[in-house]
Amino acid sequence: MFPDDAVAVVVAHPDDEVIGIGGHLGLLPSVRLIHVTDGAPHDMSDAHRHGFQTREAYAGARRRELERAMALAGVTPDRMQCFGLADQEASLHLAATARRLAGWFSEHRIQLVLTHPYEGGHPDHDATAFAVHAAARLLLPRREGEEIRILEMGSYHAGPDGELVTQRFLPLPSPADGTGEEMVLPLSEAQQSLKRRMLDCHATQAAVLAPFTVDVERFRPAPRYDFTAPPHPGTLWYDRFDWGMRGERWRELAAQALDELGMNACR
Repeated sequence: MFPDDAVAVVVAHPDDEVIGIGGHLGLLPSVRLIHVTDGAPHDMSDAHRHGFQTREAYAGARRRELERAMALAGVTPDRMQCFGLADQEASLHLAATARRLAGWFSEHRIQLVLTHPYEGGHPDHDATAFAVHAAARLLLPRREGEEIRILEMGSYHAGPDGELVTQRFLPLPSPADGTGEEMVLPLSEAQQSLKRRMLDCHATQAAVLAPFTVDVERFRPAPRYDFTAPPHPGTLWYDRFDWGMRGERWRELAAQALDELGMNACR
């Protein structure tokens, strides 16, 4: 399914890669990981809940959890890079993150990126999706017509009745949005066991990770998103929480970033 090299997984937080592709990471011997944030918000409530007195100490713990989880899949620290933004603040750095990713994709000759869908689950997830799509567009004039492929991984979003929906994609309005067929990959018993152990490494996130299962992973070619429009009707999942961002403000920031990057809202 995946090429042997030039593959990047770009996610918002440590543990997002396990949710999305943990069962298959071991099949990608040359994969590189980018984490846009360090997983530690400036709001210290999570840090204090887990016994940390500073944001930096909490971020360090999350990095150690990540490295233990990735060691189980054979992903070494030299193939993991963190851009170092604070959790819940990726939306404030959309254009800069897109430019940084474009340079990194070019440096490593990345051909395929696996990342979040734009679904209103978490503002950092949507910000990461924006940055990946924008970075790929920035590189188009330099790649001699070779477009970076973007695959989405199952994540989470609000359901029609306000419930949390995990590891299933939002339906797209129409086939014209440019996506291909969804790939549903069941995990073997060995893969499920590995994924459980990887999730268990993220001890500080146990409550957050509890709704996610290990039996299947879903992927689909990324559609053409209009990041200035809501990802779905109704209330976004992150609008239910005090995560430092609301959907309306997020879309304003996306429009500003597109203008700064010299891009239209839609491809």
